[in-house]
Amino acid sequence: MSDPRSFSLIVCTYRRPQVILNLLDSVAIQSRSPHEIIIVDGSEEDSTEKALKDKNYDDLRYFRVDAAHLGLTRQRNFGIRQVASEVDIVCFLDDDVVLQEGYFEQLITTYDKHPEALGVGGYITNDVVWTKSRSEKGIDDYCYDGYCRKDGSRFMLRKRLGLAPDRPPAHFPEFGHGRSVAFLPPSGKIYPAEQIMGGVSSFPKKVLDQHQFSTYFEGYGLYEDAEFTLRLSKIGKLYVNTAATLKHFHDSSGRPNQYRYGKMVIRNGWYVWRVKYPNPSLKARLKWHATAGLLTAIRYLNVVTTSERKKAFTEALGRTVGWCSLWFNPPRPS
Repeated sequence: MSDPRSFSLIVCTYRRPQVILNLLDSVAIQSRSPHEIIIVDGSEEDSTEKALKDKNYDDLRYFRVDAAHLGLTRQRNFGIRQVASEVDIVCFLDDDVVLQEGYFEQLITTYDKHPEALGVGGYITNDVVWTKSRSEKGIDDYCYDGYCRKDGSRFMLRKRLGLAPDRPPAHFPEFGHGRSVAFLPPSGKIYPAEQIMGGVSSFPKKVLDQHQFSTYFEGYGLYEDAEFTLRLSKIGKLYVNTAATLKHFHDSSGRPNQYRYGKMVIRNGWYVWRVKYPNPSLKARLKWHATAGLLTAIRYLNVVTTSERKKAFTEALGRTVGWCSLWFNPPRPS
């Protein structure tokens, strides 16, 4: 690349004025600064615009989009069209993250080490507690590359039923339902991947000039990042740099209700699976549906095992409706 320091940052946001200020404050103190910061705001009101004007960040360009460009994937595609022509790399961040020291330094230098990369993802540090591998491991420990974390009841049950993922983290099994980037350890290493998280990602601009985020995903856009990066993984290599660290604070504003979320988990999950594997084997098809059914049953069980009963029930109901809809109206990947 002509200049590894030449990178733009795109942040898509919706009704989160204070949250995005926290992010931009952390961007401002990085050792490497973006050539430009592009904010694509889907809010109906102007509170975010006013908050940004009060702070007066350097090299910031603000866009409040209309209904035609509303939703995460459309806002991302809109932002890509605004990127300066001389930029080499485009970074994406969710509006509710805060960067740790050296985030851009680590992320961008990954392209020097792996110039063939079609995308590089960062690493969230505050979602999971990892420990160095112990000689005595618990039955519910998941260990990878010298580190261990708790595996969780869902994965434990999937292991017992023969539905555990059979590929490394950030890689997609033929029956879908793999382990996410969150199952890569905080080793500081760079790992190959097939899917990276869109809210902590980067791509060469020349890649984004040819490949756009799918407009199948509307509004909140659950799994849009998996679909996009799995598409890219068919033609080239992706990486996650676990030394490019940040924290994710999961702001709840702007998220869909649990019923809609449950439907998206199933329908969007099915869509992503069939983008990666258009013609899966019969065994993979059976395992995909068995896993989807198991995870739905667990959410119904959560109605009596957790305090958030309404949340669990409405999500489980959404999953059920979404699952049933696959039989007469499945999504059709283009």
